[in-house]
Amino acid sequence: MTPGRIRIARWACFAATLLSVVLAGAGALLLADEWPLPQVREVFSASRNHFVRVTPGDSWGDTFGFSGSPKGRYAKAEFYQRRDDGAYAPAGTITLLNPVAPVEYFVSDRGYLLTLDNWHNVGYGKVFALYSQGGGLVQSYELADLFSKEEIEAFDHSASSITWHKGATYLQADQKTLFVAIDDKGGDVSFDAETGAYRYCEWHGSATNFACRRTSANPVWRPFNSNE
Repeated sequence: MTPGRIRIARWACFAATLLSVVLAGAGALLLADEWPLPQVREVFSASRNHFVRVTPGDSWGDTFGFSGSPKGRYAKAEFYQRRDDGAYAPAGTITLLNPVAPVEYFVSDRGYLLTLDNWHNVGYGKVFALYSQGGGLVQSYELADLFSKEEIEAFDHSASSITWHKGATYLQADQKTLFVAIDDKGGDVSFDAETGAYRYCEWHGSATNFACRRTSANPVWRPFNSNE
């Protein structure tokens, strides 16, 4: 091989190596999670008779993927209720189970607060929590309380989150149930807005077999319209 051809071959090898490094870096960026900084937010009930203000915490060290970071105060929730004169009066202040902030939260017409997931950590820690009108904890769940190990492994995983639900998430019009769509195949979890009891439903093999369960441990699947 002539010197010129040797230089060309070496350059081609270098270029291929450089390209592989760039592509690997791009892949790492695609797997990383980017989140805007959490901010103070307020959410009203549909009736406007209640609202809750959530102030983010700064206990980064208590979140998955931030090992070694400082630990501090958790997120705070302030409850307000509308008086007869139209003004809002404080109804209680509590510390939430979220080290930084919930990703989504809802306030029912009876003043209950329902939270979903943790900032930067969807699927980790307490993925659902229910608080009463005065702020007392009613119920909370981690992902393992709702799904089996195999089901959790089947969800999409990123650098710091497990995407366990996709699509619509809302309090139903009767204010009694929080609906959470799990996937685009019709699976969903419904949480009772006052007790925190849940039901996971999905299609089983046919378009007429939509079944539900109320626990992930030794689950018993029953027809959707069953009261058991």
